[in-house]
Formats: sequence, structure tokens, C-alpha cells
Amino acid sequence: MAMTLRLPADIDARLTERAEREKRSKQELAIEAIAEANARAELKAEDVLAELMESDREILDHLK
Repeated sequence: MAMTLRLPADIDARLTERAEREKRSKQELAIEAIAEANARAELKAEDVLAELMESDREILDHLK
């Protein structure tokens, strides 16, 4: 799916420099960064849920 991403000039400049240095496209780097950020966010949600399940295990067992 197509999407336009407007970046502040400083971020665009750093992205351009990195893309040139790594011989990769800015699009490839942006997709990679978004995918990694999503993975981190999902892990955080899973970690919070696991912690809640552990800390509230006694209550949850009582409700069964």
C-alpha cells in the first residue's frame, strides 16, 4: 500500500546519509525501522500482560 511520509529536514538528512552509507534505499530503512518499532511495542504489551497474569495469579485462580 502506498503512503507518503513527511519527515523533518534533520531526520531526512540523517536518513539520506545512512542510506547512502549503507547503499540501501531510504524506503527500505524506513520500513525496517517501523517493523522494529512495532515488534518492540508488541513485546512490551506481551510483557505487561505476562506480568499481570503472574502478579494476579491468585485472584485469577480464585475466579475460575
